[in-house]
Amino acid sequence: MPSRKQPSSRRRVLLGGAVLALAGAGVVGTVAASATGPGDSAAPASVSPRKGALTRSTHLSLGAATEAARAAVDAARKDGRQVSVAVVDRDGNTLVTLRGDGAGPQSYEAARRKAFTAVSWNAPTSEPAGRLEQAPALKDIPGTLFLGGGAPVTAKGAPVAGVGVAGAPSGDLDEKYARAGVAALGH
Repeated sequence: MPSRKQPSSRRRVLLGGAVLALAGAGVVGTVAASATGPGDSAAPASVSPRKGALTRSTHLSLGAATEAARAAVDAARKDGRQVSVAVVDRDGNTLVTLRGDGAGPQSYEAARRKAFTAVSWNAPTSEPAGRLEQAPALKDIPGTLFLGGGAPVTAKGAPVAGVGVAGAPSGDLDEKYARAGVAALGH
């Protein structure tokens, strides 16, 4: 009587995996099938939140963000500077970035972080940068950059966006160009 050859370890692992996958699919199918009973609708429940449970917020449009970024790049170009500009929304998400011709590779990320810092603090980035001497741990806040070059965009005193500029020889110049971007949004 010929002896039966034992399957290899690899074959046993593959076979075991296939059995587990089939068993798992059966359990998922059973649970999914029993998730709704007779007469239950598959449509999600609709609830109208009570008065005061929702808030409204103001956001900068993509067109306005682009306008601010272009104005900042143009202001720098008039001074013979090559900069990168970033505009972030009130939540710190990037709306627009522009890298001027000849701007350094580090300027792109620095501009984004300055814009984030400006909207987070609702202040030009030169202001919280001045606080680093008394509170050096501020520099450890993720995503921030406490150097001059960021300016907030506000509506009714609340931050709605931030404009960050990097690449000029100083933070003062970067901030000047960021403010030019914000000014382009005025009436």
